[in-house]
Amino acid sequence: MTAETSADNIATVIIGQRVHAGMAEQFEVWQKDLNRAAAGYAGFLGTEVSAPTAIHPEWVIVYRFDSIAHVQAWINSATRQDFLERGRQFFDGPGTQQVVSGGIKPPDPLLTVVVSHRVSDDNIEEFLAWQDRLREVESTFEGFRGTELFRPVDGVQDEWTTLYRFDSAAHLDTWLTSPERQELLAEGRRFHDFELRTVDNSFGSWFAFDENGNEAPPPSDTKTAIAVWVGLYPTVVLLTLALSPLKMPLWLGLLVGNLLSSFIMSFFTMPYYVNRLLSRWLRPPADVPAAKINAQGLAIVAAVTVFWVVVFYLVTTQIWSLP
Repeated sequence: MTAETSADNIATVIIGQRVHAGMAEQFEVWQKDLNRAAAGYAGFLGTEVSAPTAIHPEWVIVYRFDSIAHVQAWINSATRQDFLERGRQFFDGPGTQQVVSGGIKPPDPLLTVVVSHRVSDDNIEEFLAWQDRLREVESTFEGFRGTELFRPVDGVQDEWTTLYRFDSAAHLDTWLTSPERQELLAEGRRFHDFELRTVDNSFGSWFAFDENGNEAPPPSDTKTAIAVWVGLYPTVVLLTLALSPLKMPLWLGLLVGNLLSSFIMSFFTMPYYVNRLLSRWLRPPADVPAAKINAQGLAIVAAVTVFWVVVFYLVTTQIWSLP
């Protein structure tokens, strides 16, 4: 994230969309094409796609831009409208959309719940007091990790948006179905016109911070997968070489290796190797063309992969043979 792209200016668009049964694969292909188109627009920072869950039946797509102006340019663009027209065949009903502006925390490996409310000007004070009561009660539930409230965005969205996080689907479900929540919803029945959806990011904590230790928007799913692969390959091979003298049976070797690789990836490989190596590609500067950054990033990925392949080939064939 550059100095010009401060957390206070970041705009996040959260879109919910139901998809016709049997059309998930086609929708996913269409969505990936749409995400690639969005990446070419000024101010684009990243996108995430969450498939439907048992808790929420919608696909959830999150876009991040460096400003509300750039969000508006993308939302209203002819490119996006053309994609939406072509994608209507997949949609099971109209989608929903929320825009929040400011230093929104990216989803970590938790479940982030997005709730939007339409509130009349006459009821704002009562709504805020009700939100305070909700926050006070939900914070007592196991697994609760925080909440944020965002005001409407002038010219973009009229709804108030609340984000709250739980550490697991089970803990979230406990809150959603609790008598305490039902009682509070009854108290706020005049605010019953709301939408709720969840966002999940399995690798969020590996990318939750920039090089200065500040929270930053996570990269796209594709970049996340490639970055994890870049770190996973040398980690797994080095662990295999290190554990091979122990001559453990396959089932035990995999158990120990997977445990160790999880810790090494989380506490060393990702923060100190991959994030630093691919920092510009994972979080490109807003003033550099996306195509140029992507070319540079993929070149680095290819170079380090070839490097490790050569190193491990020489180690295992010329220097040392596995027991």
